[in-house]
Amino acid sequence: MQSANFLDWKSPDHISSLIDLLIENAKKQPERLFCTDRNYSATYAEALETVQGFACIHAPKIKGKDVVISMNNSSNFLITYLGVLFSGGVPALLNANLPLKTGKNLIESLEPAEVFADQALPFTAGNQVVVDAKMLGDWRAKSGAIDSACGQADDPVMYLFTGGTTGIPKRVLYTHRKIIVAGERMCWGWPMRDAEVFLPIAPFSHVYGFLMGVCVPLLSAGSSVMIERFRPADALDAIEKYHVTVLGGGPPAIYQALMSVPDLAERDISHLRVCPGGGAPFPLAVHDNWEKMTGKRIYEGYGMTEIAPIAVNTEKSGYRAGTSGKPVPDTEIKIVSLDGSRTTLTKGNPGEICVRGPHLMDGYFKNPEETKTALIDGWVFTGDIGFIDDDGFLTITDRKKDVILHNGFNVFPREVEEALLKHPQVIAACVIGIPDARSGEVVAAFICCRDGQDVSDEELVDHCRDYLLSYRLPTRIERLEKMPLTPAGKLDRMALRGVAQTA
Repeated sequence: MQSANFLDWKSPDHISSLIDLLIENAKKQPERLFCTDRNYSATYAEALETVQGFACIHAPKIKGKDVVISMNNSSNFLITYLGVLFSGGVPALLNANLPLKTGKNLIESLEPAEVFADQALPFTAGNQVVVDAKMLGDWRAKSGAIDSACGQADDPVMYLFTGGTTGIPKRVLYTHRKIIVAGERMCWGWPMRDAEVFLPIAPFSHVYGFLMGVCVPLLSAGSSVMIERFRPADALDAIEKYHVTVLGGGPPAIYQALMSVPDLAERDISHLRVCPGGGAPFPLAVHDNWEKMTGKRIYEGYGMTEIAPIAVNTEKSGYRAGTSGKPVPDTEIKIVSLDGSRTTLTKGNPGEICVRGPHLMDGYFKNPEETKTALIDGWVFTGDIGFIDDDGFLTITDRKKDVILHNGFNVFPREVEEALLKHPQVIAACVIGIPDARSGEVVAAFICCRDGQDVSDEELVDHCRDYLLSYRLPTRIERLEKMPLTPAGKLDRMALRGVAQTA
């Protein structure tokens, strides 16, 4: 399926880098808030001065070289990242919560000129800078007349990392052109106005977090309000205090956590205008409960590190809860069979989702084998399973690797999770397959129940019979106080498989 080839939200033609956007915004609205957190605040003019001061100090060492940034969402991150770009360095964005071994291996593979972090890392070779608010003040004090060494258009804007079949994260190189094109499509899908106030949630080292926390605020001359860690009550405090208009949102777990705050009904979130969702398929129950509790809709979308966004629910192109919406402009989606023949399937039939568009990566950096597996004839094979309905809405059902093979039948975890979440006592559910000698895999469900309102296995299975065929019913049900999440806020199915093996 191909989207309409129009884009009613576009950056000016003379903008060819993120630094161009920063400079333009600093000229046009110098006193507008650029970023704020618990320790630091800066207007656009102050941010540009601080970035220039950074370059005065660090450019001689990092120009034309790879630079690691390993930080949580903060003003420190934003200023450091833009400072590296202004200096002509190539930022490699690492999740600050990576396991030590993974972080060590990535940094060693990059051989960066410098490593910027918000806490001392135990595995760097002496080229580490620990950034805090005082350092930002020192950078600004050193600001002087210095020209930007930032690349343009097809020059690198950052490396992002995504999982690999070998277990070693793959490196995706984004250019200024591709990230701005991606940001424009975010602004199209979740329409932006001038001077939006953003509350980013997803890590800036994640493509969705970067677009919603760095790129789109620059495109819309907006302000970024950041909290040190995602705590639901702190997020609501920030929404009230700063009149946040765009919630960073993210996976369903973020919205479920916000809805768990006891005084949500008393909070003033009236300025909140855009509630995006992405990172994992949203159960219908999350959509329904959020709208009932806040009067606002979650606009679900779909993307991946290799290309984002892919599809979005919008008021203009169409909204259907439980789907990922329709393709963003100039982007094509097709569904192919899972039998290896790559036959394109007709509407309504589930298969692997394949995508191409102007913001698709060129390949994995210096990794031709992984590139050959993911990119075929200009299409990225996503590894996600879904279908397109008669009205053109894309629905994601599962990850290809998460499909459970039980007695020869394919069981899609999301379908079982949706059934469990329809029970009034179940507030979270995750379904995985556990190896079994007789049936291949059994369907195992992990659930969280409302406080003091547990429900028996028998009642849950009987409840699921109203929605599922017999071979899809959970055979094992485990209760958790809370679901394990990945650093990106998604359900951690790997952790649950570990729990299942030790139980």
